[in-house]
Amino acid sequence: MNRLFWLLALVPTAALAQATYPGGNTLPPPEATEIWSPVPPKVEPAAVIGQPPSDAVILFNGKDLSSWQSVNGGQAEWGVENGEMVDRPKAGHIETKQKFGDCQLHIEWMVPVLPPDRKGQDRGNSGVFMQGLYEIQVLDTYNNPTYVNGEAGAIYKQSAPLVNALKPAPNWQSYDVVYYAPRFYSDGTLAEPGRITVFLNGILVQSNFAIKGPTDYRMLPAYKAHGDGPIMLQAHNNAVHYRNIWIRKL
Repeated sequence: MNRLFWLLALVPTAALAQATYPGGNTLPPPEATEIWSPVPPKVEPAAVIGQPPSDAVILFNGKDLSSWQSVNGGQAEWGVENGEMVDRPKAGHIETKQKFGDCQLHIEWMVPVLPPDRKGQDRGNSGVFMQGLYEIQVLDTYNNPTYVNGEAGAIYKQSAPLVNALKPAPNWQSYDVVYYAPRFYSDGTLAEPGRITVFLNGILVQSNFAIKGPTDYRMLPAYKAHGDGPIMLQAHNNAVHYRNIWIRKL
């Protein structure tokens, strides 16, 4: 910050408006509102939008589940097929070995074509959990009515998506998430709720939503103090596929 700007920053705004500057000017010089430091770090964008930028942590390399584990500990039991991870029957939820707080997440998912009798919440059900606690619903709701706070793009049981932005199965869908973790006071009480913005296939479906607490199927959400947590993928005995998963710490 230059010295002139530093000095002007100490002067109330009303006084700035009434001041006289060198040369008899009544307006402050342009440099009074210029900030030169600190300089933002350079991040190289991907050649194709949606691919990981240079500072991303790759959570799935298309080859193995080395970045993942079972939520119960031990090896992740999902499959890897054609560069995609697949939820296997009775494989259980999986989570990243690394923990995160504030972050930007990109993840792509696909529900295969299912028979017409697979309806409602039984049509490609899974979920992406931020910090292992707060669920973004994964479900084929292209032409599949269900409760609106349980359709794709919803913060499950809390916030319906602004629009239904799904493509028909078996197209790949993408989530781009900006997430700010909740803050807690030293006594464990909530200082600030978590906040989340979600784009589904490039379309805004959650806009800075204040998360009400951890996802619960039956009970009302209630916060409990916690630190960083994993990205968790829900196993719902549906063969949902995932690929191109990366994250940036904010």
